[in-house]
Amino acid sequence: MLIENEFEVAAPLDKVWEHLLDVPRIAPCMPGAKLTEIVSENEYKGRVTTKLGPVSLHFSGTAKIVERDEAARRIVIHASGSEEKGKGQASMSVTSTLVSSGEGTLVKVSQDIQVSGAAAQFGRGMIPDVTKVLMGSFANCIAANITRESRGEAPAQVAAAPAQGVSIGFKAMIMAFKRFFGRLFGAKAA
Repeated sequence: MLIENEFEVAAPLDKVWEHLLDVPRIAPCMPGAKLTEIVSENEYKGRVTTKLGPVSLHFSGTAKIVERDEAARRIVIHASGSEEKGKGQASMSVTSTLVSSGEGTLVKVSQDIQVSGAAAQFGRGMIPDVTKVLMGSFANCIAANITRESRGEAPAQVAAAPAQGVSIGFKAMIMAFKRFFGRLFGAKAA
C-alpha cells in the first residue's frame, strides 16, 4: 500500500535535513516508537507499540537507511518487524524528500507499507488515515524540537507511549467521513 504525505517545518532546509538524519534524535517523535539499539550509523533496532481499541500490538524490528542523497535531500529508510506475540509482520519503505518552501522546508514522505496478521485484519482500511494522523504528530514534534534547539534548549522528551487507537482512530474516522461526504456532495454538484 503506497501512502503519500507531506508536512512543512518552519526551519531552513539544511537544519531540517540534519535533524532528520539523526535517527536517535527523531525516534522519540514517532508515537509508540522506542529505539532499543544503535547497530551502526545506518541501522537501528526498536519497538513499536500500537493500540487498536482493545487490541495491543507490539512489534520488534530493524530500520536501515538504505539511501542518503545529500544533493537531492532525499533519504530512504527500510523498516521491518514482527509481532512479539502473534504472527503479524510489517515492513515499510519510507522515502523522504526535502525542498525549500518559503522560509521553511517542505518534507514529502512516500511510504510503501505491507502488513499481515492482526494489524491487517483490524486496520487495513484505516491505515492511510491513521498514517496521516501519526505523520502530523511526528511533524509537530520535529518542528518543536528544531525550534527548541535553535533557542539552545534541550529537545522535548517524548514518552514512548503507544499510538492510541481511540484518539487516532477517531481522527482517522473524521477524515474518512470528510472524504466520503466530499465525494458524495462533490458528485452531486457536478
